[in-house]
Amino acid sequence: MTTKLSTRAGIVLDVRTASESDEPALAAFFDSVSDEDRRFRFLAAAEHVSHEQLDPLIHSDHFQSESFLAFDQANGELVGSALLACDKALDTGEIAVSVRSDYRSKGVGWALLDLLGSEAQRRGVRRVIAIESRDNHAAIELEREKGFTPEAFDGDPTLVILSKTFR
Repeated sequence: MTTKLSTRAGIVLDVRTASESDEPALAAFFDSVSDEDRRFRFLAAAEHVSHEQLDPLIHSDHFQSESFLAFDQANGELVGSALLACDKALDTGEIAVSVRSDYRSKGVGWALLDLLGSEAQRRGVRRVIAIESRDNHAAIELEREKGFTPEAFDGDPTLVILSKTFR
């Protein structure tokens, strides 16, 4: 099933859940993002994303975890990836969004963040969190604009947790 989302820049996204057959497209997508964006998304520096890093994105259970791919409807290109991964109690869901560099500042991240929030609420999740590098100013600013609150990440001063409570 495909969902259509519109960004504030007027881009129409076709968004669907990821599957195992999407691994090559996801690998190419993450190869095309900047080194810094890849480091921010996986909190590790690497020139290429490994199969182990891609595995949670292509093997979700469609309840506790869901992985979404966003395609520009105009050209069919993969421009964004979004992940929701919840604990067993569905108390907390961790979210992560990546947007292709040439689609940044066009509302793709906003649209995907809204989608993840809606999906978390639909599942009854109490709160969502994003774990960010303190150097990822763009993501932190976006999440704060969307109502997320920053808090310290115990044990690692280079990271920050941004959380949003629904209930």
